Amino acid sequence: MSEPLHIVCPHCHTTNRVHADQLGSAPTCGKCKQALFDAHPVALDEVNFDKHISRSQIPVLVDFWAPWCGPCRAMAPAYEKAAAQLEPRIRVAKVNTEEAQALGARFNIRSIPTLALFAGGREVARQPGAMTSVAEIVGWAQSHLR
Repeated sequence: MSEPLHIVCPHCHTTNRVHADQLGSAPTCGKCKQALFDAHPVALDEVNFDKHISRSQIPVLVDFWAPWCGPCRAMAPAYEKAAAQLEPRIRVAKVNTEEAQALGARFNIRSIPTLALFAGGREVARQPGAMTSVAEIVGWAQSHLR
């Protein structure tokens, strides 16, 4: 059996241990019993962001966006669909920079949307601007993890 990975629950934010070979078997949270992966981006804020980035042992792809941003809204459907293709190997998340302004400032987000890929608790890649195709988002994320 493979080594257990730490996976943070998108619902209650509890850290769970899941064997890597069981990621595709619809694992559930030990605390809240909900699915650890539901093929939808997780909304992160200043309270839970660091836990997901630093405690999850799978990469986390973050979309820094704002509700008033036209390109952000244009990218949203493709990003939602990309979550279904990237999970469970990559956690897909969103940060509303209007509500989490400190995160936008901390990561020096100068334009939105901006995708940032985190692995091992640190940022490994960044892409400003909208990507409107699922294949483009998935390909970009996977290309930075090889």
